[in-house]
Amino acid sequence: MNLPVGVVIKSLSLFTDSRGKLSELFRSDELPDGFLPSMGYISVTHPGISRGPHEHTHQTDLFAFVDGDYELRLWENRPGFEPWEARILVGANNPTAAIVPPGVVHGYKNVGTADAYVLNFPDRLYGGPNRSEPVDEIRHEEIDSPYSMD
Repeated sequence: MNLPVGVVIKSLSLFTDSRGKLSELFRSDELPDGFLPSMGYISVTHPGISRGPHEHTHQTDLFAFVDGDYELRLWENRPGFEPWEARILVGANNPTAAIVPPGVVHGYKNVGTADAYVLNFPDRLYGGPNRSEPVDEIRHEEIDSPYSMD
């Protein structure tokens, strides 16, 4: 897959033994130069529900999809870059890490039949230090936008 500058899609290895399963989500020696996660969170998304599409002005996201079944959508929206769009099935059957830089519109939809988890390790604090700054997010799902999860 030919990806826009700064977008990284990486298959995650899943190791299984008698105790269960383990997957490395990211390693600092495999991250793009200058990218350092500032926080981490886990979210659960109900079947049929989408999160996004949205984009960030400054924030880069590192999503880890290791559970459930999701359709990840990406659109190039940075000035000076060629238009680009992708749909990628990710989750339990295709464990994937996705690094999404500022200006790339993104969203995901739970296309499975059960609640499923997503992990995110962005390089900016949500709402800045002590939640004292505006959230760096342009929510295309709340405005008249050419980007849609439908």
